[in-house]
Amino acid sequence: MNLKLRTYMAVLFAIGINALAAILSLTIGHQASEKIEKEIGNTLSATAYQMADKLDFFMWSRSGEIDVVSQLKDIQEPNDKEKVQQLLDQLQVSFPTFSWVGLTDANGKVVASTKGILENVDISERPVFQNGSKGQFIGDVHDAVLLAKLLPNPSGEPLQFVDISRPVHGEDGKLVGVLAAHLSWEWSHQVEQEILKPLKEKNKAAEIFVISQKDQVILLGPKSMIGKRLNIDSIKQAQKGQSSWQLETWPDGKKYLTGYALGDGYQNYPGLGWSILVRIPEETAFAPVDELQKTIFITGILLALVFAILGWFIAGYITKPLQSITDSANRLRAGEKVEIPHYRGIKDIEILSLSLRDLVDSLVRTVSDLGKMENLAHHDKLTGLMNRIALDSYIPKALERTRPLGEKLTFLFLDLDGFKKVNDTFGHQVGDLLLQEAARRLQGCVRSEGEVFRLGGDEFLIVLFTEATDPISDASIVATKVIESLNQPFDLVNEKIKVGCSVGAAVWEDESKAPIEIIRCADEALYVSKRTGKNKLTFHKGDSPPAL
Repeated sequence: MNLKLRTYMAVLFAIGINALAAILSLTIGHQASEKIEKEIGNTLSATAYQMADKLDFFMWSRSGEIDVVSQLKDIQEPNDKEKVQQLLDQLQVSFPTFSWVGLTDANGKVVASTKGILENVDISERPVFQNGSKGQFIGDVHDAVLLAKLLPNPSGEPLQFVDISRPVHGEDGKLVGVLAAHLSWEWSHQVEQEILKPLKEKNKAAEIFVISQKDQVILLGPKSMIGKRLNIDSIKQAQKGQSSWQLETWPDGKKYLTGYALGDGYQNYPGLGWSILVRIPEETAFAPVDELQKTIFITGILLALVFAILGWFIAGYITKPLQSITDSANRLRAGEKVEIPHYRGIKDIEILSLSLRDLVDSLVRTVSDLGKMENLAHHDKLTGLMNRIALDSYIPKALERTRPLGEKLTFLFLDLDGFKKVNDTFGHQVGDLLLQEAARRLQGCVRSEGEVFRLGGDEFLIVLFTEATDPISDASIVATKVIESLNQPFDLVNEKIKVGCSVGAAVWEDESKAPIEIIRCADEALYVSKRTGKNKLTFHKGDSPPAL
């Protein structure tokens, strides 16, 4: 009878502990899965948006360069062919992404070109001339068979180009010719590597795709997929102008966590409507969750075995206390906040109750560790500031604060003028020290008036709580403090290092607009500050007043 009782109690005890461990494992695993999925998805979406923004900014910049060159007198009056070619060659030297630049006459005959390629060739039937003679033209990615044969190609891969052209008019307003350029599509790979680098450090399977708007052909991606059509829901959502993520089955039958965004242009550049996708295989995306669930479950099983053996020896002494402990465990499993009773007097019973309490504490600490992991995911490792992921969850909370207090959110987008020179001169280690000190100064300028985020590199975003009646004045005061503070020399490695600070600002006046739109406005204002002298504050043109 005694032996049967011990066997029964040992088995029952093992089952109870296993059930408790399994329930906690499933609960914690499910919550962790949702959080990690959302965090990774938001990261992919942000990466896709960043890629789209970089591509559009690059195209806008190159288009602007062609526009500036077309206004030169030597181009509008191409009497000196040698001088025109020198100008075009210099443009190519300054911006090597221009594979070919040429000036035609009004009939489409190439008058001068970089390195004399296609000179005197009639390109009047080419889209780059026909469209460029009517106005500014930017064409999508395409092959150029004739030009590809004339240009160096060390890689041996098929060359692809993007066309930019615009009409050239004389002083009398008549068409003189067309200034046309072919951009090598290779620059997109450089942008891809730059954007993917931080993501690949965490997940090597991450991939970026650029999809054309016209026929949904893959323009950038794995070599085996380039040129093929891709028809998935993420592209449809991106073409609607949405920027988000989803778990989706791709044509290879596998599921991928996919972030998407639309390249909808930059300033006066309307964009080519490219859809940008960033994907990670499902199994690698959720590997940390699976590992966590496995660890919790194995730990629970091992502890259950230990306590089952212990229960075998002490079952005769713990029948009554065990019932009380079991009741507490059942209540804990039901979600109540209770502690396992601590029995004294009988040593074996005391050890059992303490061990059970330690088990619950261990599992609770596991949940606490998950919270710490989440905190790490939301903060920049170098500066300790909150990062782009944390920004998504911070803004709704900040908005809730502004409503009862009659405040508005104002965004200050800033970067450090001359930071690249510091890295090049003193090395990245000194650059990191400078970023850390800059972060401390920014926090000192903002204090309780808002929050500072590091978006990457030397780019920072300050979210300010400003008075609804005059948010621009409040933001200007803080921005002035920031510029003055960052203008003070940085005493690093026995050197007095100086950098500047350009700031762009935008006020969130209309809550129906997405925060990313307002941040983009602040970003545009930042570029105005940099173009018009740097080390200054500029409000987005819709906010006024003009730049300080």
